[in-house]
Amino acid sequence: MECLWRSRLLCRSHLTFQLLKRSQHNSCTATTKFDQSLVDRLAAIQEAGTWKEERVITSKQGPEINVQGSKNKILNFCANNYLGLSSHPEVINAGKVALDKYGAGLSSVRFICGTQDIHKELERKIAEFHGREDAILYPSCFDANAGLFEAILEREDALFSDELNHASIIDGVRLCSAKKMRYKHRDMNDLESMLAANQDVRTKLIVTDGVFSMDGNVAPLRDIVFLAEKYGAIIFVDECHATGFFGKTGRGTEEFCGYKGRVDIINSTLGKALGGAAGGYTTGSKELIALLRQKSRPYLFSNTLPPPVVAGASKVFDLLMDGTDLTTKVAENTQLFRSKMTKAGFTIAGEDHPICPVMLGDARLAVEFADEMLKRDIYVIGFTFPVVPVGKSRIRVQISASHSHEDIEQCTNAFIEVGRAKGVIN
Repeated sequence: MECLWRSRLLCRSHLTFQLLKRSQHNSCTATTKFDQSLVDRLAAIQEAGTWKEERVITSKQGPEINVQGSKNKILNFCANNYLGLSSHPEVINAGKVALDKYGAGLSSVRFICGTQDIHKELERKIAEFHGREDAILYPSCFDANAGLFEAILEREDALFSDELNHASIIDGVRLCSAKKMRYKHRDMNDLESMLAANQDVRTKLIVTDGVFSMDGNVAPLRDIVFLAEKYGAIIFVDECHATGFFGKTGRGTEEFCGYKGRVDIINSTLGKALGGAAGGYTTGSKELIALLRQKSRPYLFSNTLPPPVVAGASKVFDLLMDGTDLTTKVAENTQLFRSKMTKAGFTIAGEDHPICPVMLGDARLAVEFADEMLKRDIYVIGFTFPVVPVGKSRIRVQISASHSHEDIEQCTNAFIEVGRAKGVIN
């Protein structure tokens, strides 16, 4: 492990040297101001202590992973692998079989030469799982969010978006021509005032994450449904951090809040709990999905999802719909981690969700804290600006059904040890 940290320090020193060297070279050769601005901005990120390094994993995803530079097995507590299905043997085998039967990819978009029977079957399973009429696949949920609003909303419409919605929603909203309003995070009074002031628009769409990925808190769906009915609005929910594991049977925010079937449009991902590879989707009415197939640009201009990915995700839906105790296991593990950390004196954000943000505040502290955790064979990452607001840096711990109670014990003990050394807890 010591060689890992020596290597990382050398890499940082090398980068700093290269930046300085590039800066001196620029001044001598009068290269573009743009190149110099990049050098300055990179140096500022390093100076702020928020430089993001990509650790190299040399094993498959799971509760234990191998990290380049370390001889020990590392406990992974920062993946979106909520159900532990990323390396499930049945999921892996389904991908292998599909690779042999259907090939590596379609080399085309869906409407030209890129739709196979397995894509249609997966869309059918998605719709069935959510209790909707139809579904449409995308290369990612980022693409699903980017392709939705522009396709379904026009200038006569209005959109009301939570201010802390995911970046993909924000980018997708920018593309549409509808009137755009942002309401304060989960503030139903603010949302209602906006709805009341826009009662004459043709279509009113309320847009929210089901679970907010940085904070682990849940959209107030009960109140949103009430306001939608009161003002004649429809509801969109991004369920990326809910589908498959949140709620009693993994049906997400609707089920958790007791409002199954009340959301009009659901977007979610196959790249987190549902196999962990890639892919996203929209599910809703037949009319909605038909329009997206005609107008959604990421769908029309992106290659079809690769067959092995489709087959793996399809197997995950089979496992979920046949019944599994994985949703219960991840909920139990979440409660265990949260209770132990809270008892130790840490501030944990969120609401009974496997996203468990350990709030630290200072950016440099969050990065250094994560480095110290890796020395103790725990893989977590410090989240700093611009991923989270200034002054709200944290370590976002994510719990999986594949974690054992012993894994959680080891993780919390490491947090306590580092927390005391850093003066975070007594």
